[in-house]
Amino acid sequence: QVHVVESGGGLVAAGGSLRLSCEVPGIGFNLHAMAWYRQVAGRQRELVARIVITFTEYGEFAKGRFTISRGNAKNTAYLQMNDLEPEDTAVYYCNAQDTSLDFWGQGTQVTVSS
Repeated sequence: QVHVVESGGGLVAAGGSLRLSCEVPGIGFNLHAMAWYRQVAGRQRELVARIVITFTEYGEFAKGRFTISRGNAKNTAYLQMNDLEPEDTAVYYCNAQDTSLDFWGQGTQVTVSS
């Protein structure tokens, strides 16, 4: 059973920064794509950022403020979030994919106070 490990969420004041980390241990090769999604209760889950090898894509709200990167260790990814706004409050989920593989973390809460 693959277990996606997320960390780095928490409470931060508006304008502050957080760095989320994601690790997918136990896979013997680098998964093709890693991504972060977020969800607010009662709303659809939305893409925050995705990285495929070195290609990145971002949700409109994330452009210029958030940066996704992959770590040197296998199947690790990070999401640097700067200039956070109260509207960024959500549960953030890590996702890792490759061909028929699709792994999701349990989510980490990010709360931005005004």
